[in-house]
Amino acid sequence: MTDSSTIFAELRRDALAIRKMLLAMHYRAKSGHIGTGLSSIDILALLHKVWLGEDDAFLLSKGHGASALYATLHHYGRISDEEIATYYQDGTLFPAHPAPRAVPAIVAATGSLGHGLSIAAGIAYARKHVHEQTTRVAALLSDGECNEGSVWEAAAFASHHGLSNLLVVVDANGLQGFGTTREVLDMEPFADKWRAFGFATHEIDGHDFEQLHAATRELDPQRPTCIIARTRKGNGVGFMEGKLEWHYLPMTEAQYRDALRSLDGESS
Repeated sequence: MTDSSTIFAELRRDALAIRKMLLAMHYRAKSGHIGTGLSSIDILALLHKVWLGEDDAFLLSKGHGASALYATLHHYGRISDEEIATYYQDGTLFPAHPAPRAVPAIVAATGSLGHGLSIAAGIAYARKHVHEQTTRVAALLSDGECNEGSVWEAAAFASHHGLSNLLVVVDANGLQGFGTTREVLDMEPFADKWRAFGFATHEIDGHDFEQLHAATRELDPQRPTCIIARTRKGNGVGFMEGKLEWHYLPMTEAQYRDALRSLDGESS
């Protein structure tokens, strides 16, 4: 049996490799949305390596972070080298936002923010109350996405129906397309809102695998669970961290090399 310290060490190595793959993908594609991918990789690695079972479902509601999901699935052997090389290219099955059925792990298209939790709640309801299955459903949202009323409609639905098989993780990196989440539409006290909607709620450091593991280890047996994972946009790449422009910008060759050095702990 693998002890937890070994798992956390493996997750740190996995996350570093996934970040490097994400950078390579974006550099080849000359595409943006790098920062939002980097903030979510630790969450995605923990979910896909530790939490998700073979028959569990995952929804990436923050669809603009698709490259991080692709890189994670590639790292764990669910997307091939040949497939990942087509990211953001003409005719690809792996565009900037997830396309359904490209691979079995991608169950729905997500791009218009605020829709993923509704889909996840519907799947969780069907599994729990219609098919009487014990499999689980996880959805990864962004904090800016929680400006959308549809998120809270889905949250109310999930709580009303006691969807204890549903896990919501919010990648709360504090930035969205046009500013900080506090400036655009302040949702604080954020955790209290999820509690008010009937969720068992945890607030953690989203880059701390020990905290992520503890928060996801056991779902509440009576109600849905929400984890607010406080993260940093551009995490791991010093010149991108906390910078709004990396919601959009592609990398130059020099920036790509600097980003790789930053991940390896080297100064540029």
